[in-house]
Amino acid sequence: MTQRPDTTPCRPPLPVPPIAGVGLRYRHHEDVLENGIKAAWWEVHPENYMAGAPLEWLERIRRDRPVSLHATGLSLGSAEGVEAGHLERLAELCHRIDPGLVSDHLSWSTTGKTYLADLIPLPMTEECLDIVCRNVDQVQNRLKRTILVENPSAYLRFQESPIPEPLFLDSLARRTGCGLLLDINNIFVSGRNLGFDPVAYLESIHPAQVKEFHLAGHAVREIGGHILRIDDHGSPVDAEVWPLFAQAVARIGRRPTLIEWDTDIPPLGILLQEAEKADLILQQSDEVRYGDSR
Repeated sequence: MTQRPDTTPCRPPLPVPPIAGVGLRYRHHEDVLENGIKAAWWEVHPENYMAGAPLEWLERIRRDRPVSLHATGLSLGSAEGVEAGHLERLAELCHRIDPGLVSDHLSWSTTGKTYLADLIPLPMTEECLDIVCRNVDQVQNRLKRTILVENPSAYLRFQESPIPEPLFLDSLARRTGCGLLLDINNIFVSGRNLGFDPVAYLESIHPAQVKEFHLAGHAVREIGGHILRIDDHGSPVDAEVWPLFAQAVARIGRRPTLIEWDTDIPPLGILLQEAEKADLILQQSDEVRYGDSR
């Protein structure tokens, strides 16, 4: 008989603080576990830690610092629904690690039994809103916790997408009780690609619904004579994104803020320097807040 792995949760719970953390990637495990390099908190993709040695590494890391699980495989926008096996594995990991935050994306990435290699945006329609609400409800009921949903980066405009994205996110949060993970880089990238004002987007977001910020770098490419910004998480945060982040903090308030870097990953020290820049903005923000930090 195969023995089930120990699922004793890590204790005590460690909430994620409203300061800057770092996305932990494989090449940095030795720095963290053996060399003692620390961030204020870590965010990981749970799909990488559902079994084997990586789970043991995460347990060790979790004993010392808060951890956030940022999923990529729930496919919250899939009309086929959330894959039951994947959700069950995530639930077991949540019980074991007891993360401070759990999140995924406003996107879909599965068809049948096939997982696609990207997070595909959705048309903002009433039908899609119903699907995402149904899937978020299913996930939250199984995990017995609130999750956060991240705004996507977009490259093309759907012919039929009548609901503005901030209103779509607001409706999702109101109907399901989920929180929002506001990716500032994604707002900037989508705004430049689709021609909307990122500041106006921020002004349309309900501050109390936002529970976390993300920051990352993006690439700039010329395709067919047009400039396209690509959310590749492969460089420092763009100089034009930092002021948008400062505006987000001024309006919404301090929230846990994550530095993401997933391609061309540099030494951990570079990510910690980016986190220090974010912390300066968080610390210098006005005392008057327009939202709460529940």
